[in-house]
Formats: sequence, structure tokens, C-alpha cells
Amino acid sequence: MSTPREPLVTRVIGLVGGLPRRVLVRGGSMAPTLRDGDVVLARPGAPVRPGELALVRWASRPGQLSVKRAALPLDDGWFAVGDAPAASTDSRTLGPAEALGPVRWRLWPRPGRLRAR
Repeated sequence: MSTPREPLVTRVIGLVGGLPRRVLVRGGSMAPTLRDGDVVLARPGAPVRPGELALVRWASRPGQLSVKRAALPLDDGWFAVGDAPAASTDSRTLGPAEALGPVRWRLWPRPGRLRAR
């Protein structure tokens, strides 16, 4: 049974783009910007700008989330790439990615703002 407040909470969350999400980075595809084991903060639903890091997924891998650089907006998503091309499986192989939201902060081990290129 839903409460009268539940629809309001759902609308407010929709307006702010969802709650921030901690993401554990795995692999070396984003080196030197991010390293295996880094923890970052993603903002699902917020707009992504070209050149910044984003939480993405590909249609061919719907259960896998990745952190990649949103290089170029396309008609059907983003051309998203890793900062270490030799270690990255990205849009060069998988095609356009769906950008779920920007990744602008590293929480651990070196907390700080992540800049766009």
C-alpha cells in the first residue's frame, strides 16, 4: 500500500536526477585518471557534457556498468572511450553507449574533483 507522500518523493527524485551512486572502478581502462580500486561518485540522470567522465552501459552488455570518457554525443548515445585505449573495451568495439550520468568526484583513495578534457 502506498502512502500519500510516496508519489511526491518519486517526482522529486526524478527532478534531481536520482541519488548519487558510489561506483568501484575495476581494471585499468581509465588510467592514469582512475585506477583499479578507486571509488567515484556518479550522478545518474544528470546531464553529461563532452569530455567528462560518465557512468555508461552498452546495449550488448546491459548488466555491466562502466566508467568511460564521454567523447562525442551521437544520435543514439555517446561515443565513450577509456583513457588507456590499449586496456579499454569501449565504443570503438561496442558502439554507442548510454550515458547514465556524469562522474565528477573521486571519493577514495585521493578524494577530489575529476575534470573534463
